Amino acid sequence: MKQVVQNYKSGELAVLDVPVPGCKPGGVLVRTSYSLISTGTELMKVSEAGMSMLGKARSRPDQVAKVMQSVATNGIPATYQKVMGKLDSYTPLGYSLCGVVEQVGPGVDDVKVGDVVACAGNEHALHAELNWVPKNLYVKVPDGLAPRHAAFGTVGSIAMQGVRQGEPQLGEVALVIGLGLIGQLIVQLLTAAGVRVVGADPDPARCELAERLGAVACGDPASTAVEAAVAELTDGHGVDQVYLAAGGGSNQPVELAARLCRDRGRVVDIGKCRLDLPWNAYYEKELDVRFSRSYGPGRYDPEYELEGRDYPIGYVRWTERRNLACFLDLMARGRVDVEPLVSRVADFDDAVETYRRLQDGDLKAVAVLFRYPEEKGEAPAPAVTVPAVRRGGTVPAPARPAKRPVRLAFVGAGNYATSMLLPHLAGRDGVELSTVVTTTALSAANARRKFGFADATTDLDAVLGDASVDAVFVVTRHSSHAELTRKALLAGKTVFVEKPLALSEDELAGVLAAVEESGNDRLQVGFNRRFAPLLQEAKTRFGARTGPANLRYLVNAGRLQHGSWYLQQGTEGSRFAGEGGHFIDTVSWLLGADPVSVYAVSTSGADDLQVVLRYPDGSTATISYVTTGPSSFPKETLDLVADGKVLRLDDFVRASVYGSKRWVSSRLPQARDKGQNAELAAFVKAVRTGGPMPVPLESLVATTAATLAVRAGLAGGAPVTLAGAR
Repeated sequence: MKQVVQNYKSGELAVLDVPVPGCKPGGVLVRTSYSLISTGTELMKVSEAGMSMLGKARSRPDQVAKVMQSVATNGIPATYQKVMGKLDSYTPLGYSLCGVVEQVGPGVDDVKVGDVVACAGNEHALHAELNWVPKNLYVKVPDGLAPRHAAFGTVGSIAMQGVRQGEPQLGEVALVIGLGLIGQLIVQLLTAAGVRVVGADPDPARCELAERLGAVACGDPASTAVEAAVAELTDGHGVDQVYLAAGGGSNQPVELAARLCRDRGRVVDIGKCRLDLPWNAYYEKELDVRFSRSYGPGRYDPEYELEGRDYPIGYVRWTERRNLACFLDLMARGRVDVEPLVSRVADFDDAVETYRRLQDGDLKAVAVLFRYPEEKGEAPAPAVTVPAVRRGGTVPAPARPAKRPVRLAFVGAGNYATSMLLPHLAGRDGVELSTVVTTTALSAANARRKFGFADATTDLDAVLGDASVDAVFVVTRHSSHAELTRKALLAGKTVFVEKPLALSEDELAGVLAAVEESGNDRLQVGFNRRFAPLLQEAKTRFGARTGPANLRYLVNAGRLQHGSWYLQQGTEGSRFAGEGGHFIDTVSWLLGADPVSVYAVSTSGADDLQVVLRYPDGSTATISYVTTGPSSFPKETLDLVADGKVLRLDDFVRASVYGSKRWVSSRLPQARDKGQNAELAAFVKAVRTGGPMPVPLESLVATTAATLAVRAGLAGGAPVTLAGAR
């Protein structure tokens, strides 16, 4: 299928051939009929992409702050690679469309194949021929409403949420500053609510259009016309509400709002404009400044948008989905008319040229629609005990021609795969990146372009059935790891799965059942820290132990950003379940054994833990996993004490061993090396030669079981014995 994309680094716009997205549970696959260009938000994004790096930094100071924090945590080289990787990637455009349901995922019962729906979301309602849309981001289109009009649903919801924040009352007077697409819709919504509206915009054509759509008077904000109209309509008191729907760097809108608003009036910010509030003016009138967040309640909440969890109507009357349905209803009943706003309907194939004309000013437009081909393509196929490892007639590693490259397939191409794994594999001698499989089309296309995959697809079964693929990397969300690993093992593939291997005992048992059924034990989990060169050298310098050890491992994990899928504990497991195996594996490797018991206690919240592991020789290891520490402190520090010696690791930057002689490494001049490159080299070698996997399967299972035992320990408040531990 085709999709409109932009490279944020170069500014390049393209209509790209990408795989069809998979139809996941809790959503529908929609074939787009019309999608709407937001001539404000999207053109601002397009313009930013064309700026220099300094210009980009000035336009997004919030992102600059994140980069500086990353430098402090990960160092300059790693941060540079990560930032450049993100910038030099295709990003999607679009967030408002109307289309036809082509496939219904499990858990969806409110629409059926063939229904016409309006869709929202800058990750789901894209300028693309097909989109997967979760349940709370689509609404069935009322009978009689034209699809080209229903495509305005998302921007209509944005305007509606802004109006709701203003709390207009019958008979009031409002001022709308900025008469672009959102401003024109606000004018109509206020008029429908019985509010008299004055508009302000320097473009005479937009002022004339707003008056045709219901505004009492409109004019240039720099002229006296707007002020005179407000004085006449309000007897000199000023308007009850001001809606800031303008963009740009001028502070004129907020100054005009203060001048023309009545005492204790309301100012609602909807557009992205400069907000240097003149303190005296806002203080003396005690103005109520409010912000309108996108489509309404539910926006930026992954449980609402991705998992389909609705808010009770008795507590949240107007969610983003209810706003979308309400706006469609107003259009269907003729209370809002969007046809006068349509400046152009362009064929989807002409998308790049259309954006160019809009950016250059050749095309003056309030709203532009993309029209998609009507013919339908072929629909995609629907998409605590340590368990003993029983191999049941182990199948030897498949023979490979000695000179043929190792062919790798990736299932998933998210941030970790593209920043920490693929850069070490792309261009490696004797390795060929065969196929990348994703459920979202653009991530596959980006990975294919940046890392040289021969093919990109959403069809996992085709890859598992491809005899030329030697190994499969599973780098998806945590909840899918075990099932994808099980399928790949049964297909006879060597598997590299990022941590965690499983989120439950049943999932772990399922993976081992696949090993027993197939005889295929060619499995590696991405526990990379044991491969870190600095830690390996420190272990060698420390030497063999004769007595038990005490080990302390402080993991200063930090807080997650709002919206991170790691916070979706209902489906993706706790943070420790997701990454705790890293630290348990590192400890077990250093101590040369698997743990026999686990004790866990929560300190200051569900994510802050103390985990105590006991080992067969009496050694103990305490992992302090905290999210409340300062970001300026190193992420990982480790101390191992035994036999009168101490091994210390400082965040993979420096290591030292204290004993009869002291050894201190030089501080690494390059980025922290946490072992991914060495880990991948060992994995590729095992695939190429058919030799043993880098980490024994029994160790991978023991580490996973110990990680899962933490949950049981927290629930029971007592140590958990790992029965069957070696």
